[in-house]
Amino acid sequence: MKINSKLPEVGTTIFTTMSKMAADHNAINLSQGFPNFDIDQGLIELVANYMKKGYNQYAPMQGLPVLRQNISRKIKSLYDKDIDPDSEITISDGATEALFSTISAIIEKDDEVIVFEPAYDSYVPAITLNGGIPVYVSLKVPDFSIDWDEVKAKISDKTKLIIINTPNNPTGAILSKEDMQILSDIVDGTDILIISDEVYEHIVFDGYKHESILKYDTLKERGVAIFSFGKTFHATGWKMGYSVAPDWLTAEIRKVHQYVTFSVNTPVQWAIADYLEDATHYLGLGPFYQKKRDLFLKLTNDSRLDPIVSRGTYFQLFSYKGISLEADMEIAERITKDYGVASIPISVFYHNRTDHKYLRFCFAKKDETLERAADILCRI
Repeated sequence: MKINSKLPEVGTTIFTTMSKMAADHNAINLSQGFPNFDIDQGLIELVANYMKKGYNQYAPMQGLPVLRQNISRKIKSLYDKDIDPDSEITISDGATEALFSTISAIIEKDDEVIVFEPAYDSYVPAITLNGGIPVYVSLKVPDFSIDWDEVKAKISDKTKLIIINTPNNPTGAILSKEDMQILSDIVDGTDILIISDEVYEHIVFDGYKHESILKYDTLKERGVAIFSFGKTFHATGWKMGYSVAPDWLTAEIRKVHQYVTFSVNTPVQWAIADYLEDATHYLGLGPFYQKKRDLFLKLTNDSRLDPIVSRGTYFQLFSYKGISLEADMEIAERITKDYGVASIPISVFYHNRTDHKYLRFCFAKKDETLERAADILCRI
């Protein structure tokens, strides 16, 4: 017996592969994007208290009303936009589920989707599973900016969707106000929709500000912004995210969401709803991670790695051309096995495995972890 694979080219993700390799070789894991420090004990206690109080059954499909209301207030305070918590916000099983449900709701057979590469790895499989056609635009190295003229040239009468990601994983690049205005001008008067992956919205450095599509009316009225509490509150294993979209689009997203997960973790929703009451729990995230980025850059300054300074996320890219010209997958494996530090090769984020000789390191780690890793990297 056999089935025809709908994703014949998809295997185990690079994150699983490199994390396993790190474990097998007792290497410091700076590959997969998760913190190795504890989350706020107060948030853990909130979850535990709601569990003990019996809040352990299904939450409403669209998410707890109080959580959606607090998200709406958060958006108003950050982006000065009024979002209806009942009809425009949906709590999801992490940002990945929100992405999948949204793409599934939008894309039909032969619809074209503009994807910027290097791209987070869940976008294209979701497009393909729904019969869509990814149309690739490469970000310009070394700053990983967008060539908007190329975007305009790639748009056709089949273009249904443009996916953006700011701050960008894996590059750490961010989109500017000017970028958002150009994108607004491009889609204005068309039927093109936008997905904006904004899971690192609070992790922006050097005085820059996050430019959400929710700030721009032309984008907001045709866009889905997707966020992650897992990234924001150092709890990636909780898989808690949400989408924000106009009511007509949210209605379609929920039709898919209810048959993918139906609803998500009830006591965690209650806990996060309470936790959002204090804005300092997320407003201090940028300075917190900037200190870690700066520490990692300082510690690796004497290495032969050349940084592309991250403007957001908790990832730092390095060019390794000063060490070797071998393929990035090969050197990532070699550094993991022979030296004991795991990273992610950037070529895996391109459909054609474009190799610019960059490795991605996660700096969402304890300072002592970064110190040990940097010491090793400086000896390569």
